[in-house]
Amino acid sequence: MSGKRILVTGGAGFIGSALCRRLAALENCQVLNVDKLTYAANLDSLKTVSHLPRYQLSVTDICDTPALKAAFATFRPDLVFHLAAESHVDRSIEGPEAFLETNVMGTQRLLSAALAYWQPLDEPARAAFRFVHISTDEVYGTLGETGYFTEESAYHPNSPYAASKAASDHFALAWHATYGLPVIVSNCSNNYGPYQFPEKLIPHCIIRALAGETLPVYGRGENVRDWLHVEDHVAALIAVAGKGRVGQKYNIGGHQERRNIEVVEAICAALDVARPLARGTYRDRIAFVADRPGHDFRYAIDPRKAEAELGWRQSIEFDAGIRATVKWYLENEAWWRPILEGGYRVQRIGQSVRH
Repeated sequence: MSGKRILVTGGAGFIGSALCRRLAALENCQVLNVDKLTYAANLDSLKTVSHLPRYQLSVTDICDTPALKAAFATFRPDLVFHLAAESHVDRSIEGPEAFLETNVMGTQRLLSAALAYWQPLDEPARAAFRFVHISTDEVYGTLGETGYFTEESAYHPNSPYAASKAASDHFALAWHATYGLPVIVSNCSNNYGPYQFPEKLIPHCIIRALAGETLPVYGRGENVRDWLHVEDHVAALIAVAGKGRVGQKYNIGGHQERRNIEVVEAICAALDVARPLARGTYRDRIAFVADRPGHDFRYAIDPRKAEAELGWRQSIEFDAGIRATVKWYLENEAWWRPILEGGYRVQRIGQSVRH
């Protein structure tokens, strides 16, 4: 990343803010965060870097083509990390239109703005430019008891969110194949760690537990996810940008498969140590609820291509990562409490199937 000018879309979100914090900490990088500041964005996640002259924020919707072109023309990036997206599966069940608009149309407009900027660059700048499109393992659909997603796995999205991300992946790679834009796509497993918005499973359970509420688990909690700490993911993205081959896909996973019930039990165990109850255990509050419509059974990523070509390895073991994450939420109520006071309710959505 030495000396690069880096445009990050969605840099006020969970993964985007972790990436911005890592990049802006490098004295020889310039970072432009392009973010619409939707409900899941939080500028408090960027307090450690927001004062730095090498970090800038542009409050811009990736669906706004003139604003995107102005950002490219003014900032003149060497590298784009595209993370801006609607990302919550349950919300996509309730309101799929926003996912189509942001994840599909927004990606197409960003790709077009990047192409218009990239085409007239001189040859060395054109050769050095990269557009890294960050996506999800959910585009592949569901696995049975065995097997892993590889970069050659067929796409079979089963939720509106997954379908919108699958479409955006195809657009990104089409802009490379058709126009030559130097695109690389990454597909990651479930992320967790500090600064994650409370609608996602791990912070959702932590905050509900602290409030004395039940901990809802879909079905019987048998659905399996491969977990990746956000800091390991950020390291992988930097490796993808620096060492990845143009036109290629890289699957980023943590070798950390857990059933959902095991994840919730790990949170309870960490809370039992860090903030024990006067009576009983947090596990007593687990409540099984009706399953999510179209709930994929299992995701598991084979990251060997990324490990072999990029020299990247996940480094944070899941149980230690969960303990550290629980500790962070206990110590940073000043970050998440305003989200709740601002109107977000830690409750279930996504039960409607009427679209």
